[in-house]
Amino acid sequence: MTNMLDLENIATQVRRDIVRMTNAVNSGHPGGSLGCTEFMTALYFEIMEHNPEEFTMGGKNSDMFFLSNGHITPVLYSVMARRGYFPVKELATFRVFGTRLQGHPSTAHQLPGIRMASGSLGQGLSVAIGAAIAKKMENDNKLVYTLHGDGELEEGQIWEAAMYAGAKGVDNIIATIDCNGQQIDGTTDEVLSLGNLKAKWEAFGWRVIEVENGNNMQEMVSALNLAKSLAHKGMPIVILMKTEMGYGVDFMQGTNKYHGVAPSNSELEKALAQLKETLGDY
Repeated sequence: MTNMLDLENIATQVRRDIVRMTNAVNSGHPGGSLGCTEFMTALYFEIMEHNPEEFTMGGKNSDMFFLSNGHITPVLYSVMARRGYFPVKELATFRVFGTRLQGHPSTAHQLPGIRMASGSLGQGLSVAIGAAIAKKMENDNKLVYTLHGDGELEEGQIWEAAMYAGAKGVDNIIATIDCNGQQIDGTTDEVLSLGNLKAKWEAFGWRVIEVENGNNMQEMVSALNLAKSLAHKGMPIVILMKTEMGYGVDFMQGTNKYHGVAPSNSELEKALAQLKETLGDY
């Protein structure tokens, strides 16, 4: 078990990685990555039962994770590298043509930890449900986790998958929705209001856990532990996690401006001044 201070220090270093990676190539999606840092850190360093050194595509006897909102690879790659899936120094190759760390997850280069190409939004839940069903067929009691953006819920395929999992009692999946209220064209309310998400997921037969502050590490760890305790009890589980896009860097917080815009050199300096180096930069 990792103590809370260690998890928070890891999260701070991950945020440094995110802003440095996106600045270096002047592209990428730092906003959502910064907002999901606590979730990803808690998941990979505390919650999931997995061994980076024994990664297999099939994931037998290991928890599995699928990033459906695949544009937030900066946080995924940083956490995976820091957890031991590949060398930390490889983060310097982010979004460089032909490398393993493409802008969206790619299976073409067989990067350990990546089981699906994603970023065509709405598809990850369907894939994860398939993986969860496969685990049941193989008598594998490990869990399947997913992450989605709230704007991604505008995709109809999400609700087809949700209906299936609820109706069929796929109870070894834990989906998390990043409810930051922002998407590329504005707020989710402006683009297409999502309404009462808790009521929607419950109507589709899911057990719902709400996290008021997904940027609080303790709350995030507690919610994920609760979700684990409710698995294998007849219903799929979804965590509705309120976060702030760009969290951790004051001028990037609470706006969709940095959804897909990298910090400039001067902005990078300001961001790094707010984020203490804790594990060593790549």
